[in-house]
Amino acid sequence: MRAKRGMFITVDGPSGVGKSTTIQALHDELTARGISVHGTAEPTASDLGLFIRAHFSHIRGHALACLVAADRYEHVEHEIMPRLSAGDTVITDRYLASTLVMQQLDGVPLKFLLDLNANVLMPELAVVLTAPPGLIAERIATRGPRNRFHHDPTAPGREVLLYEAAARSLMTARVKVLVVNTGEATPSEVAVAIADAIPGSPIASAASPQSTPSQGP
Repeated sequence: MRAKRGMFITVDGPSGVGKSTTIQALHDELTARGISVHGTAEPTASDLGLFIRAHFSHIRGHALACLVAADRYEHVEHEIMPRLSAGDTVITDRYLASTLVMQQLDGVPLKFLLDLNANVLMPELAVVLTAPPGLIAERIATRGPRNRFHHDPTAPGREVLLYEAAARSLMTARVKVLVVNTGEATPSEVAVAIADAIPGSPIASAASPQSTPSQGP
């Protein structure tokens, strides 16, 4: 018997917003609900993804946007789709929303980015994490800068605004979007809210936060 296709979930948000912690909590929550989960990330661990990670500091603008898109198309074809076809729910740490933010910070026009990614697989649920810029800046300062954008003190505020715009762009594309403020809930509460928002999700957990995160169609 052929396995039922899994769900594709993307998790994006500003650096320092708590993506890694949230994704681990979501993995645990879905596993506890009996769902088979596969975690992945962009840039990927492929040769192309590793090249992007190694040269992120000096390859910029349109060239970097093209490399990131190529890595994404490879990611979908060789990892995401096979896992979904096998019945796994796939969670990726960064996807299209991050491109719409990071590459715009790099000076690439939104239309170019949307056209470049026009044929990528869209998720069943796109999660956009947010938090107050001041809190994000504190977290980055505590852990230390990890990319060239972290040296700009205005970056957290700009990222938050651009992620809000990215969420609207995805909603316009008829993607279901869940926006969650990680500054107002614990990682476990955020994970429950995400799990409950997945289309066809099992019965909602009693631990779900009282507040209703913003979401698209």
